[in-house]
Amino acid sequence: MNPASHTSGVIEQAEKLAASGYTAFALDMYGSGKQANHPDSAQAFMQEATRDMEQVKARFMKARELLQNHDSVDPGRIAAQGYCFGGAVVLNMARMGVELNGVVSYHGPLGSPLQAEAGKVKPRVQVYTGGDDAMVPSEQVAGLVREMQNAGVDLTLVSFPEAKHSFTNPGADAVAEKFGMPIAYNEDAARRSWQGTLRFYEEIFGE
Repeated sequence: MNPASHTSGVIEQAEKLAASGYTAFALDMYGSGKQANHPDSAQAFMQEATRDMEQVKARFMKARELLQNHDSVDPGRIAAQGYCFGGAVVLNMARMGVELNGVVSYHGPLGSPLQAEAGKVKPRVQVYTGGDDAMVPSEQVAGLVREMQNAGVDLTLVSFPEAKHSFTNPGADAVAEKFGMPIAYNEDAARRSWQGTLRFYEEIFGE
């Protein structure tokens, strides 16, 4: 989990999404606009935010309600995408049966105490992960595939060889150097995951 530079990266991604013609809503899952300036504080924020999954769901559902009520939004066509911690959040919302058309997780943790159940997961699921991500080992990747397959979920998972954690974030290299973290921006993985996401949205939102 990387600190404050990731927040600006998520906002930039939301702006890119809006520029592609979608209504984008960047949700603050920590609350109160908190930003972590050190990996330890980021970890603490994440643990606090996920201590009560029902609270996480309530915050997510409130954001979904606000988005559904926006004039530019078709309330029946909504997806959620998340980065790192946010990637875990959107996967857990799918596991908890939230009504969405799709979810996309970028370099997010794939393991969870929640497990997908057959017939409960509503959205199609896309996952982009790094083949050299020390924070998301291959055991988690295999576990997610097994979990989603057993639950009958429509899952697409792409693993980018040599890509490390936070591969979509241009600020990751500076954070890695400052804190000695095994994270890095990967231009190819960032580009391909973004292109794949846009194709995914064209499919699930197409007329």
